[in-house]
Amino acid sequence: MITVQHLVKRFGDLTVLKDVNAEIRRGEVVSIIGPSGCGKSTFLRCLNLLEQPTAGSITINGVDVMDPAADVALLRQKMNMVFQSFNLFSHLTVLENLTLGPIRLKGQTRDQAETRSMELLRLVGMAEKADSFPDELSGGQKQRVAIARCLAMEPEIILFDEPTSALDPTMVREVLSVIRRLARDGMTMAIVTHEMEFARDVSNRVFYMDEGVVYEEGPPEVIFTAPTREKTWAFINRVRTCSYQIETPDYDLYAINAQVEEFCEKHVLSRKLCDNILLIIEETLSLYRPYLQRGPVKVHVDYSEKTGELKLVFDAAPDADNPIETAGEDDLGSMLIQNIARNVSFHIDDERSRLEMLLPAQ
Repeated sequence: MITVQHLVKRFGDLTVLKDVNAEIRRGEVVSIIGPSGCGKSTFLRCLNLLEQPTAGSITINGVDVMDPAADVALLRQKMNMVFQSFNLFSHLTVLENLTLGPIRLKGQTRDQAETRSMELLRLVGMAEKADSFPDELSGGQKQRVAIARCLAMEPEIILFDEPTSALDPTMVREVLSVIRRLARDGMTMAIVTHEMEFARDVSNRVFYMDEGVVYEEGPPEVIFTAPTREKTWAFINRVRTCSYQIETPDYDLYAINAQVEEFCEKHVLSRKLCDNILLIIEETLSLYRPYLQRGPVKVHVDYSEKTGELKLVFDAAPDADNPIETAGEDDLGSMLIQNIARNVSFHIDDERSRLEMLLPAQ
């Protein structure tokens, strides 16, 4: 239904979308997730030309929407959008908000528009508020009215731009219930959301966006349980990272310790766990000292807020050996590391050697 090829969007010198390629099929629900600022909302706005793409192509039902001859107004009737901020007309009642578009743009009579609008308000549980004004509604009620107004134009596709981001948890559930019903009814939808459980539950496919591209895509059971790419895994598991690059054998251990202690304090990690992290970093870097002549060693402290797991990673040159094995079983530093850490592993590829170790949960 929607085919996007090599989509690029720049704002001055800033490139938000670098090379987006995607397909959305009829009746499919696609959730778009990713870190803030990765271009998720910009991608949606480019689909219905609220933002003019810099390059690339967008085809909807076989029509090139970037063709200057394309009927953009007709496109927006078929592909409607629900925003974070509701965008209801404050001087119109709920019912009038719904009937305005069908009467003015689709040529419906007032009776036709009001009959259909009341059906849609019942669908979203807002019929009793038909004569109310937007200022008399809660945030969740406003968003349900916005969804009903969108449906009043009989769209083939609905784009949701973080529809629950401005709502408290109770109101979030109201809105997500309505979207779930639309999904069951077979409405084609693309949803930018930070609600991971909702995305997992309602989607046919999930796009993870990062670095200005669709970085990984797949069914929710794959993306949320066994993603194939590192950044997707880190995002899904809410991994927080502290990194430090060691350039020479004369590195500043005190600066590293201060950075790690600040990281542990920020994420409320126990003093014992923090001390173990500091001890392992000190001993491991001591083992890596001979390899620092070949290139830098990068230290990562990865903490998963979702699982409570903490992982230490040491990246070095691809020709570096496993420093724990090289040190031997009788080396005190090596013994300390293996006594504290678990699941110590060592991998080499064309770009780096990697030593990983997990620390027991606090």
